[in-house]
Amino acid sequence: MTAINLRAIAKPLALLILATAITGLMIAASKAIGRSPQDSYVTPQWAITLHLLTVIPALPLGGYVIFSSKGDALHMLLGKIWAALMLITAIDSFWIREVTGHIGPIHIFSVVTLISLPMGIYAIHKGNVEGHRRAMRGTFIGLCVAGLFALMPGRMLGSLIFG
Repeated sequence: MTAINLRAIAKPLALLILATAITGLMIAASKAIGRSPQDSYVTPQWAITLHLLTVIPALPLGGYVIFSSKGDALHMLLGKIWAALMLITAIDSFWIREVTGHIGPIHIFSVVTLISLPMGIYAIHKGNVEGHRRAMRGTFIGLCVAGLFALMPGRMLGSLIFG
């Protein structure tokens, strides 16, 4: 039987708990601030437009940055562009609440992005290549998973594409 390395799982588990707590607080705040039960939230068109303008190029660009050579000037430039797109995407997502009218579970990807991107940038500035790699790969995988959730039936993007 293999022993569980608690040190290896402590940091990711703490980040997951933190992200879940922040998302829960945001959901509660969204429900409590300035809305009566009769109000219905309408996602602003600018939020959807901005989201699509940042997330669509972030998908192939992130894939390229992750699978191309590392450490050269092109990797750093494209990585900075990708990180900026991801930050804008994550922040903008909090205005997109079409399904529930408030911040929902899919927004946990945004919270995790807002935590992991700075951690990855900090890691590479400290010379921690492996920490940087984990943070950026995790963010990219989160982008892909959130995209799949966005395509589900009943979601705005899924309905737009699949009818």
